[in-house]
Amino acid sequence: MKQQLQQILDPILDQVVKNSHPVAGVVAGVTNKDETLYLNHAGERDISTHTAMTDDSVFAIFSTTKAITTTVALQQYEKGLLDLDAPAKEYIPEIGQLQVLHGFDPQGKPILQAPKIDVTTRMLLLHTAGMGYDFFNPEYQKLTSEHGYPSVITSSKASLKTPLLFEPGTQWEYGSNIDWAGLVTEKIGGKRLGQLMQEQIFNPLEMNDTAFTLTPSMLERRTSMHHRQADGSLIADSDFILPQEPEVHMGGHGLYSTVSDYLKFIRLWLNRGEVNGQRLLQESTLELALNNGLADIAMKNLPGSIPTLSNDVNIYPEAEKGWTLGFMVNEQVTDSGRPAGTIGWCGLANLYYWIDIKNNIGGYWATQTLPFVDPTAYNGFLAFEKAVNSLNH
Repeated sequence: MKQQLQQILDPILDQVVKNSHPVAGVVAGVTNKDETLYLNHAGERDISTHTAMTDDSVFAIFSTTKAITTTVALQQYEKGLLDLDAPAKEYIPEIGQLQVLHGFDPQGKPILQAPKIDVTTRMLLLHTAGMGYDFFNPEYQKLTSEHGYPSVITSSKASLKTPLLFEPGTQWEYGSNIDWAGLVTEKIGGKRLGQLMQEQIFNPLEMNDTAFTLTPSMLERRTSMHHRQADGSLIADSDFILPQEPEVHMGGHGLYSTVSDYLKFIRLWLNRGEVNGQRLLQESTLELALNNGLADIAMKNLPGSIPTLSNDVNIYPEAEKGWTLGFMVNEQVTDSGRPAGTIGWCGLANLYYWIDIKNNIGGYWATQTLPFVDPTAYNGFLAFEKAVNSLNH
């Protein structure tokens, strides 16, 4: 299997860095529940310095942070410390102060009213609480561009205190929900989110290259961000770095990691919560996190409202999709051969992963390319996933 994977996957990695509109570099890996089956790289960490990509290159993993935060929250739930359906304001009062946006008045000022329904942690984990992102929602973008709300990239408490976009629990909207879930988890655990992750996930899984604050070794291996230009060329942005002494450990997007480390996290799920004889998640909790929790609420496509950060997002349009506690789940097989019931998600700088527990396979694809859903990076990932699935089924 390892040899076959190398034969079919190496050319895909080479292709995305040699394409007419290439990505700078990529690292990709595949794992089953026992071991890494494939790990390789192509291209450069930084096209301005021509630093070569390596298997242990470090990436800002953006929203693939969310699954790790959710796992810590589910561990608190298992211990009986977190009631998913209690008002989240019982844990963090500030969330109870958020108001619902009902459009803008003729002067362009936000019309705000108190919500009729309390936000719960379950809503936060399902993205039904009402939070958004300015790069995926034009109303939210208006709040940040015209009304002084800071971007979530600042990792500040102020950036999370934006109005809700609808009554909690009534719609699905992708946004800063998991940042708030991280704050709930911190309050319950009595420690910063990064420390809880370290103790409850990174240490047991031996994930030594994953953190909110880069170690000197991680800093040396950090991959630069690259911005796609209108003509298809790339510009390296080596100064782009997430806040290193963040006010808030952003559970929605703040981690740095390596592909090798993330494959260890994927193995935790492939092993149904058990690693090295340690049970980090109970089977019953796993079921909660594998089933669509949206009922009759539909996931939306996401418009790219800040074009430098994201294109329009409609991934796997051929399949019905839902959201579980922590992951997107496809309810039908995708064109890339992802079976129904597979969980996964992505990160803003064109990072993508999937976890197929039924067939004991998962993968992670990492670049540092903006905007999101970059055609070369995304189509490269789909080809990668399809090749793995065709070999595995």
